[in-house]
Amino acid sequence: MTSIWLPAALFAGLFQAWRTAIQQRLRSEVSVSGAGFVRYFFGLPFAALMCGVWFFVREAPLPILSPAFGAYAAAAGLFQMAGTLLLIMSFGHRGYVVGTAFSKTEAIQAAVVAAVLLGERLPTLAWAGIALGVAGVLILALAGRGLSAIEIGKALRQPAALYGLGAGGLFALAGIMVRLATDELPAFDAVGAALVTLFIVMAIQTSIHLMWIVARDQPTLWAVLRSWRVSAQVGLLSALGSACWFTGFATAPVALVRIVGQVEVLFTLGFGRLYLREATRPHEIIGLLLIAGGVVLALAATI
Repeated sequence: MTSIWLPAALFAGLFQAWRTAIQQRLRSEVSVSGAGFVRYFFGLPFAALMCGVWFFVREAPLPILSPAFGAYAAAAGLFQMAGTLLLIMSFGHRGYVVGTAFSKTEAIQAAVVAAVLLGERLPTLAWAGIALGVAGVLILALAGRGLSAIEIGKALRQPAALYGLGAGGLFALAGIMVRLATDELPAFDAVGAALVTLFIVMAIQTSIHLMWIVARDQPTLWAVLRSWRVSAQVGLLSALGSACWFTGFATAPVALVRIVGQVEVLFTLGFGRLYLREATRPHEIIGLLLIAGGVVLALAATI
């Protein structure tokens, strides 16, 4: 496990929160499908540019992609697409911060799934960090109503919870598929494998979503093209964030990257307050402190 995973996870959280804030504001101009589509359609050129620069600087040969790589990359792309749509749908029920908070249960979902599929094992201190982070997420999601079984049960039956939890599960699966895909590129370093995987994944996502929009929802395509100035920002931040996530997945346990990536919630609150003008409430500060404490415990487990 190389040290690059830590800054990669931290920057991934920053770029993702930033991108999602702009994406949420874009919802006033395009549909849910369109808001998800812009991250692939406008992100693909930036992914191609980053990949091309890496090949040029490293003077690396073009990769030979195996069928297994293609299958993992396609699965990662589909899981990420579905997760993004569910996340955007959750925003319409209880706001940007709460929707993101529910999706951040992906940390514990990733830990469990990675343990089963990849055999990844985390130290006890890391699991304590996950528990603390999930507690913080629940406080954010419950809007200060308490952590009783009744309140948790009520919250979990709400559409925002179902969409957010579903998004978190799909993002966890996407991360695992990315890890498996990068493992299929042993001739490249971690960053190179991550960038190649990112380009292929985004190309698959763009092709699938574009075909669907052309066939079923052409007005969305024109709306996306008209909003190109904002959409290009979403694409750039999406490519940068995904490059960081993929690099983290290629160099460290998926669950550990996701735990540290919970700092996205800290950035989310900041963007929600400053960019989207959503008010900050006392319970949100408590939740964020718990999440930050969970990240610290997870990091301590790696020392």
